[in-house]
Amino acid sequence: MIFNSYVFIFGFLPVVVFIFYSLGRYSHHLATLWLTVASLFFYGWWDARFVGLLLGSIFFNYGMGYLIGHCVNYSNHRAKLLLVISIVVNLCLLGYFKYANFFMDNLNFLTTNFLSGSAINITKIFLPLGISFFTFTQLAFLVDTYQGKVKEYNFVHYTLFVTYFPHLIAGPVLHHKEMMPQFALRNNCKVNWENIAIGLTIFILGLAKKVLLADNFGEYSAPIFEAVKAGGHPMLVEAWFGALSYTLQLYFDFSGYSDMAIGLSLLFNVRLPINFNSPYKSLSIIEFWRSWHMTLSRFLRDYLYIPLGGSQNGKTRRYTNLMITMLLGGLWHGAGWTFVIWGGLHGLYLIINHAWRNLKERMKWSDGGKLARFGAGLLTFLAVVVGWVFFRADNFTVATELLSGMAGSNGCSFSPRSEFSTIGEILKGMGAQFIGTLTISNLSSSKIIKLLIVGLLIVFTMPNVQEIMVNYSSALNSEKRFNRPAWFTWQPSLVYVIVLVILSYFVLINLHKQSTFLYFQF
Repeated sequence: MIFNSYVFIFGFLPVVVFIFYSLGRYSHHLATLWLTVASLFFYGWWDARFVGLLLGSIFFNYGMGYLIGHCVNYSNHRAKLLLVISIVVNLCLLGYFKYANFFMDNLNFLTTNFLSGSAINITKIFLPLGISFFTFTQLAFLVDTYQGKVKEYNFVHYTLFVTYFPHLIAGPVLHHKEMMPQFALRNNCKVNWENIAIGLTIFILGLAKKVLLADNFGEYSAPIFEAVKAGGHPMLVEAWFGALSYTLQLYFDFSGYSDMAIGLSLLFNVRLPINFNSPYKSLSIIEFWRSWHMTLSRFLRDYLYIPLGGSQNGKTRRYTNLMITMLLGGLWHGAGWTFVIWGGLHGLYLIINHAWRNLKERMKWSDGGKLARFGAGLLTFLAVVVGWVFFRADNFTVATELLSGMAGSNGCSFSPRSEFSTIGEILKGMGAQFIGTLTISNLSSSKIIKLLIVGLLIVFTMPNVQEIMVNYSSALNSEKRFNRPAWFTWQPSLVYVIVLVILSYFVLINLHKQSTFLYFQF
């Protein structure tokens, strides 16, 4: 079951909301228990076999957290030992399901190619949906418990904290202290029509991102990457079409999911943390990671970068910690060398960015004017696009081949309409080809160009969903993060209702082309 499906929108969601508020009239505990059971059902819809794994993880971590919390005050040594044991168990579970196949594939490669041995045949291990997210969420709970930040041990609330269906499959990564007080509020079981109106609005806007934008970009990015995987050599234009299409597909897909999660949660009067803040508008990689997948960035900072020493032990140690954090962050996204390279690339970006900032401070250089800001934004965006090529590619060869095409090493091709222009004559002399379709696929370049223009204009010129909803507190601390857009904010008026109805119509007629969210694979 996915958010962008008929069964979820017209079946699961209305039933869950109706029964939640019906039970809430009589018992806060029953309403919370119902939401917990519904979340487990939502997870089990994918594969009921892994509900047992999820519940086993919940029972183990709740028990260990309870023991750690009650040991902290009188035996810090014992509490630390319990924390270490619980972290190791969680990482072993995650490592087995997520990285065992990767480890065996690489071991077989070394054995057969360098040690003249035979390959070890094992059954491929199926990756349980959302295991990275519910594992990281519980690791944060365990560390927070050890640090004395956890004060409540209600088992039903804890189970809901882990399984809460708006965030379970693809985040955001939650903190115990953010969610437990909200689950404990009895007023959350009472209908709040303003929250329902705002929640539905945000959900529809996020759904439109996924259905009308992300899925359309996917129809162009996938054929180009697949053609390169099959041995194609992309020319300049189509290589950039593939890279930019995936860049926008991933943005609208994941930000759309995050918006839908916030909107769905608001239907139950619960506010989730913000996960996106127009990351492609960033003027540096540092700023990008403060705006992209913000809850994961927060987790990596608080539970990996800072424990490694952060920036407290000199520049060399700081840069080493940055690289380790980003390499592990890349590996978290997927069991493949391309994800490791992507993480290492962003680690290198961050090191260069911090070194540049230190140089500017020492030299007392100013930030420059609008032209300098434009250049910084363009450079940051291009660096991110290059990184996404490794993130999307199936292997290193595909990534390097596409990047070679983006650099123009395979030549370039254009629409026949350009052939007879003055510039066309010059380009023909330089080796350009003029054809109606892309060289390695059957896609039309004119359609891709139109879609890319629309997508880039939305990303760089329009306010994001949280800015549009800035008049209302729709997410945790949203009022502190977002400024009011100069020209567009949501208001409860007939005009906006009509716009949402029209948008919903176009979404629903395209909903039959269902596709899973990209971050489900992580």
